[in-house]
Amino acid sequence: MLRKAQTLKHLINKVRKDFMKNVFCDFDFKHRCLKQKKEMIIHIVSLQEYELRYVQPEFTFSALQFLSSIKKALPQIHLTLHTSQLSMTESLNKEDLMESLSAIQITERGNRHVGNQCLLKLTFVPELHQSLTVTGVDRCYHISCVTSDRVWVWVSDTYNLMLTDTTGVPLHRVMDSLYGYNRGLHTVNSESELIYIDSKDNINKLSKDMKTTITFIERTDSTWTPRCVYWSPSTGDLLVAMCYICTDTGKVTRYNQSGQLTQTIQHDNTGRGLYSGPDYITENNNGDVVESDLYKDYRSGAVVVTERGGRHRFSYTGHPSGSVLEPRGICTDALSHILVCDDKTETVQMLDKDGQFLSHLLTKSQEMGRPRSLRYDVNTHRLWVGSGYNNKVCVYRYITRQDALTDQSRVMESLSEIPTPGTEKPQQGNQCLLKLMSPPELLHSLTLTDVDGCDHISCVTSDRVWVSDTFNLILTDTTGVPLHRVKDSHSFLSGLHTVNSESELIYIDSKDNINKLSKDMKTTTTFIGKTDLTWRPRCVYWSPSTGDLLVGMHYIRTDTGKVTQYNQSGQLTQTIQHDNTGRRLYNQPNYITDNNNGDFVVSDYRAVVVTERGGRHRFSYTGHPSGSGLESNGMCTDALSHILVCDYKTKTVQMLDKDGQFLSHLLTKSQELGVPCSLSYDVNTHRLWVGSNYNNKVCVYRYITRQDALTDRRLQAENAQELKKMALELYFKRKNLRSFKSGYKAQLEQLSTGVEHERAKSNDLQGKQMESVLQKLDITRHYEHERDQVSRLKSERELLRSEVKSLKDVMNEKERNRDTEKVTERRSQRQLERDDQKMKMVMMCSQ
Repeated sequence: MLRKAQTLKHLINKVRKDFMKNVFCDFDFKHRCLKQKKEMIIHIVSLQEYELRYVQPEFTFSALQFLSSIKKALPQIHLTLHTSQLSMTESLNKEDLMESLSAIQITERGNRHVGNQCLLKLTFVPELHQSLTVTGVDRCYHISCVTSDRVWVWVSDTYNLMLTDTTGVPLHRVMDSLYGYNRGLHTVNSESELIYIDSKDNINKLSKDMKTTITFIERTDSTWTPRCVYWSPSTGDLLVAMCYICTDTGKVTRYNQSGQLTQTIQHDNTGRGLYSGPDYITENNNGDVVESDLYKDYRSGAVVVTERGGRHRFSYTGHPSGSVLEPRGICTDALSHILVCDDKTETVQMLDKDGQFLSHLLTKSQEMGRPRSLRYDVNTHRLWVGSGYNNKVCVYRYITRQDALTDQSRVMESLSEIPTPGTEKPQQGNQCLLKLMSPPELLHSLTLTDVDGCDHISCVTSDRVWVSDTFNLILTDTTGVPLHRVKDSHSFLSGLHTVNSESELIYIDSKDNINKLSKDMKTTTTFIGKTDLTWRPRCVYWSPSTGDLLVGMHYIRTDTGKVTQYNQSGQLTQTIQHDNTGRRLYNQPNYITDNNNGDFVVSDYRAVVVTERGGRHRFSYTGHPSGSGLESNGMCTDALSHILVCDYKTKTVQMLDKDGQFLSHLLTKSQELGVPCSLSYDVNTHRLWVGSNYNNKVCVYRYITRQDALTDRRLQAENAQELKKMALELYFKRKNLRSFKSGYKAQLEQLSTGVEHERAKSNDLQGKQMESVLQKLDITRHYEHERDQVSRLKSERELLRSEVKSLKDVMNEKERNRDTEKVTERRSQRQLERDDQKMKMVMMCSQ
């Protein structure tokens, strides 16, 4: 038995040693493979650096040209195990390459949510995306976004919650919400469930299907009342701001997803209370808890910000420092900005995450009134703003997405240098083929019948125009005879009409609707109906570059203006009203157009106001010399991006460049024309139509002519000299390129040799990997065999143990029986001895 046990022990030790030896051998092989792989990577990087330094010099080839030149010379590389096959296509298409390059995004390691900041940027001026009038609502004190087109709104006049969409129609109502002005009474979690404070100060949860309401957090302390709630998307926790009734102090509590209290924030590190009357609460991307406290002290409110752990970071009390702040609705955006509605300045102020004032993002407007509530939609990057003045909710866009290759001009500039078979390089713009004439040449003039003056002109063709005065809008030709009349128009010195690419007339009718008259002049449709009685359209312009309609609006009560942009479907896409400091841009927009660079140009009676397409204010021209004053009327731009404007004060047509610099008085008052009042530039014939408000005359001028490099002999002579110089330069360049080409071929051969060497290394690595796989299989099989043998030996050992145990039991039983017999024998012997003694005693007594 002992011999079997000893044999079993030796066998187990042998299996253990063999297993450890094979396993560590496998580890050593893996380590060597990884080391070789690292060396290969280092070598490939050195080859790439050599290629970038010597094969692709900046003065000869751009990166894209290098790809185009080697795409056929570079042999196809067949990579081995764990790699994908790489190949170059037969042709390199610019558009496909552009699309591929635009899809490349390089981001640093870290949280993806933070990484999105590099893909977002602020617009110069917030763009009004849409506005909705919420029916059955007096004011809008708090908003919670459910989806990109559905929000919950707290209704001030009926003290209930209402779900609505972008039409403003109520979809659902919650009738048991808490009564409380200017508070964030509700929030929405990731499951689209509504969490709100009810009339009994309990915090309830309404299911997504709006059929089940449960009490999520029940009020247990009658001295503390919840005032606002916010569900944290980053942690899933619920932040609740509480107010102590007796002493008018506040605190912020945090509850987990089960409704259990996990944190309370009430004092700073000196023991002073942080909050007085918390009304709105939210959370920033860095985890900070941001709270709007209207009554931080007796002088001013504050935006109180603490870290997630509760440490006080800062309290913002207004801009400039020391001013008074009356904070209301609050939110944060994807760039970690803090946005807060201030009742004192009636603005929405933007702060950075450290409490530094950045700008007044929004100001009080006629459209919205006083901003009161905010909610940022992280999916669409749109800002919902509720009014404390009326039942309007406006949706703004002030953050746009920029891709890693948004500046496509630089990429297209490199792509344009790559020759593509079957295509030609496009010709340069018309500006290089056009030149100014001095003085302008009068081509012809026409006298209009049935028109008192010419307030505005819109070109249809080279010989047909629409002309309007105060009560008439007629289509005429070069004879001045009316061809068609629109009877429902009415304006005074404004750009009443415009013509689109389909030769359809777009005009403002007597009811301030914007109508569209078909090309055949048989059908009139309302393109944009008037919905706001306080705003009146003054001028329209159809943009040939975008197909959008620009409308200059005038607010009757306060004599302010704005520019609205509508797409081809008649939907509002942008509103421009203020500059980046919050000041209004327009008083009364009378004429509007756009320039070749995308600028919006408005004749605002006392100034020409120019903004970028995105709405940022570029400049305002107020006359020449500066400060002399301007009474601007009709206006247009030409093919050279000049801005032409009629100035009633000087009775001239002034020409500016695209940056607002005065160039000349193009036209002055004449006996033929009178006082110029309206302008229209024909881009097809490069002729300027000028209408007079002094009489019913329209004059057609030519001040821009086309210059042809093949017909101008002087230019031919100059070009001949230039061509000789260019030919000489090309000769030397070609010579240098030939020498470079031979050197490049040698370098390319060296690179090909290196690639072949790396391919051989890769094949060797593949063979070693296969050997490693086979060795692993052998080890696995050997290990399984030894394991089976060990299992068999273990079963034999267990059997031996059971046999030894049974033998021990038998021996023990025999020992016990032997002892029992000995005891019995001893007892019998003693009994016999006692019986003998008794017999002896009886015999002695009988004697």
